[in-house]
Amino acid sequence: MNVTVFGATGAIGQLIVDQLLRQGENVTAYARNAAKVPGRWDGSVNVVIGAITDVTAIDAAVAGADAVVSALGPSMDRNATGLPLVDGTRLIVASMKRHGIRRYVGNGTPSVLDQRDEVTMQTRLVGWMAQTFLPRAYREMIGMSRIITESGLDWTIVRFIAPKNGPATGIVRAGFFGKDKIGWGITRGDIAAFTTDQISSPQYSRAAPAVSN
Repeated sequence: MNVTVFGATGAIGQLIVDQLLRQGENVTAYARNAAKVPGRWDGSVNVVIGAITDVTAIDAAVAGADAVVSALGPSMDRNATGLPLVDGTRLIVASMKRHGIRRYVGNGTPSVLDQRDEVTMQTRLVGWMAQTFLPRAYREMIGMSRIITESGLDWTIVRFIAPKNGPATGIVRAGFFGKDKIGWGITRGDIAAFTTDQISSPQYSRAAPAVSN
């Protein structure tokens, strides 16, 4: 498959690209900063450099893809302003529709609730903390997710609470709050592996499963 990855040079994005390469997929990595592109990708990854609001660069990255994966996440810098990822997500969706691409897999947090969730202490706490301490990032996450869930695309949003460094362990709980036993932490390796698995899986089509170890 041809897979385009946004947020490709981030901590999880790099692992997603590496996992796709191991699976033999053709990968286009979208990045804002060429200096952050790992040297190990030379000759094996098509890299497109551009801002998240660069219409031309986004369209070039999306064209020809069978699926789009987004590892984009809001900045945790309290001095950050605006909602650039909301604008960027809107451009990605528009480009996918222009090129007839249906499959989108992204990352998110339990600040975004799935219709299958039941309200729990976990969801209350995560939502309260985000709104209280990182209100701009919270608005950006909500805005990005709303664009995706209302897009009409075949989407999946993989939600997690506390990512930590570590390889894929293969031990992953997945499902919905209040119905499945979802913990707190999960390795970035397991997030990447679960995210890439969703590209060809219909199990969580138009759903936002939460995952933990």
